[in-house]
Amino acid sequence: MKNLLIVLLGPTGVGKTDVSIDLAQHFRSDIISADSRQFFREMRIGTAVPSEHQLNTIKHHFVGFLSIEDYYSASIYERDVLKILPDIFERNRIALMTGGSGMYIDAVCNGIDDIPDVDPVVRQKYLNKYREEGIESLRVSLKLLDPVYYAKTDLRNQKRIIRALEICETTGRPYSSFLTNQKRDRDFEILKIGLERPREELYRRIDLRVENMVDRGLEEEAKSLFVLRHLNALNSVGYRELFDFFEGKISREKAIELIKRNTRRFAKRQMTWWGKDGEISWFNPDNIAEIIGFIKSKIMS
Repeated sequence: MKNLLIVLLGPTGVGKTDVSIDLAQHFRSDIISADSRQFFREMRIGTAVPSEHQLNTIKHHFVGFLSIEDYYSASIYERDVLKILPDIFERNRIALMTGGSGMYIDAVCNGIDDIPDVDPVVRQKYLNKYREEGIESLRVSLKLLDPVYYAKTDLRNQKRIIRALEICETTGRPYSSFLTNQKRDRDFEILKIGLERPREELYRRIDLRVENMVDRGLEEEAKSLFVLRHLNALNSVGYRELFDFFEGKISREKAIELIKRNTRRFAKRQMTWWGKDGEISWFNPDNIAEIIGFIKSKIMS
C-alpha cells in the first residue's frame, strides 16, 4: 500500500473536529490542521481550536504555531506540509489532514503555482491603502495592473486583491501570469472525505456554536486584539463584527447576530468551493462507522 493522506473537509460547524479525533484514534494517525485561522495562537476561541484534551489526545500539526503578526500563505503551507509528511509516513502509512480552508487543502493536494516572495514593504503599503481608502481603491488598482485577474477574482475578498497587487508590484508582472494551474504529482495517495448535514441542521449548529463562543469569552478575546484590528488575520468572521461593536457602530446584540449570519454565509461559500470537486465522497458526520468502513475499503482495494 502506498502512503495515504486522508483529507477530511467540510463547512464550518459541521463537526470535523470530533470526526477527525475518531479517525485519528482508529488509524493511529497524526492530524494536520488545514484551518488557516487556527494557525494563529491568539485566536483560539473565535476559531474553535480543538480543546486541550483533544490536542493532548492526538498529535496536531499547524495549530497555534503562528502569531497574527506573522505572514503566511497557501504556498508556504504546501511546502511545510510536504516537509513533515515523510516523518509522519515513516511512523504510519496513513496521515489525516482536516479543515475548511479550501485553498490550503488544494495547495497540498494539487500543488500551487510558484509565486515569488513579496517585499514586506509592498505588502504593508497595500494593507495601509485598504485601511485608509477601503476596498474600492484596491479594486481600481487591480483593474489597472491585472485586468485578467480582476475579471475572475472575488472582488469582495480584500485578501486576494491585496495578494495580487503585491505580486504585481514586486515582480512587475500581472499576478495572473503566474497562475498556470498545473497539477503536481504526489508520491502518496489522497482520499477526500467530505462532511455534510442538511442545511437547517448545519445552520442551527452554527448558531449554537457562536453562542457557545460568546459564553466562553469571545468578546474578551476580541477586545484583547482590538488594537491590532488592522492586521489581515483579524479580518475574520467573529472578530470584525465585535470590532464594529467596540467602535460603537453597532450594538452587541447586532454583532452576535451578524457573526451568526456571516458564518452561515461562509459555510455556504465553502460548500460551493467543494461542489466542483468530483473526488470528494460525502458522509453525514454522525455515521462514523460508515466513514471508517469506506476508508478501509479503499485501503484494501
